[in-house]
Order: sequence, then structure tokens, then C-alpha cells
Amino acid sequence: MSTRALLPAVLLVPLLLLTACGGGEGTSSEPASAASDAPASDGYNEQDVMFLQMMIAHHQQGVEMAQVAAERAQGAQVRNLAAAVVATQSEEVTTMSSWLRAWSKPLTSDHPAGAHAAHGGMPATGAKEIKTLKRTTGAGFEPAFLNLFVGHQHGAVEMAETELRKGGNAGAKAFAKRVKESRTDQIRQMLGLLNG
Repeated sequence: MSTRALLPAVLLVPLLLLTACGGGEGTSSEPASAASDAPASDGYNEQDVMFLQMMIAHHQQGVEMAQVAAERAQGAQVRNLAAAVVATQSEEVTTMSSWLRAWSKPLTSDHPAGAHAAHGGMPATGAKEIKTLKRTTGAGFEPAFLNLFVGHQHGAVEMAETELRKGGNAGAKAFAKRVKESRTDQIRQMLGLLNG
């Protein structure tokens, strides 16, 4: 498939991200309460807390990688995708942080990531991989970013699936559903770019 043929699909990614995650003013298909900073009032369990803590750290890594791509990628499609990721995931970090504060829970977990396998915990994209990405330039940058980010966002989908199975808070589970759907769409778009 040619790059030109992929262009319309890739340009939809920012809209999909903003719509799925409540990141665009007037563009969210979710009720206003689902995208608000106020957590649902039906209680929460340990899984909900762990999911938000892990997802905040995961998002922060994603934003770090996407900021590099927004500046360094040669193609407009990848730059636009990366800019949308930065905007959407930064907003989601703010929302998740507000929920944890409302529950009087820390924003980070004090346990090693491997200790949370039952909560969907998994090794995050490592500092070594991010450092290597930051050193990559030229024509090799975009495939390096896309390959790394496909794997990274697959991790978000797996964490969201665990939250959907084991979480107790309706707001956190609704957020997990939006994450699963939007990141799955995003992965599909990135694979299309890689295979184009």
C-alpha cells in the first residue's frame, strides 16, 4: 500500500484518540461525566488503584517517546500521530492523577513492576530502549519509533483488559474500555504505516 493511500487513515488517528479518550472539546462520544476529573462514586478496589498507578507511569513514557517523534519524524503522518499522543495521554495522566488523589492514594506504586503481574503489571518500555530511540536519526527513526510504540501501546491494551476483568470502579473501567479501543485502533494504524 502506498504512503499516499495511508494518509487519510493516518489523519484519522488524532481524531480517534481524542474521541475515544475525551480529549477534544466537543468531540468526545462519551458522556461528560465519563471524561471528567471526578471519579465514580461506587467505590474502588486494589486493582483500580494499581491500574491507574501503572497507567500513569506507562503514559508518561509514551509521552516522552511521542515528544521525540513529534519533533524528529520526517513524515507528517507520524508527526501528527505523535502530537496527538502527547496531547491525549497528558490529559489522561491529569485525569488519572485526580482520581487517585480523590481516593487518597499515591500516584505511583512503591512495589517493583514484576510484583503486580496479577494486576496486569508487565515490564514497561525500558529506559535503554527510549535512550536508543532518542539517538536514532534519519530514515531509520520512524520505523524504530513505530515498532517501539506498537509494543508500548500493546502493553496499555493488556493493562486495560486486566482492569476490565478485575476492576471494581465503574469510572476506571469505562476509562480502561476507551484505552483498549483507542490504542487498538492506534496500533492498527501504526502497523499500516510500517507495512506500507
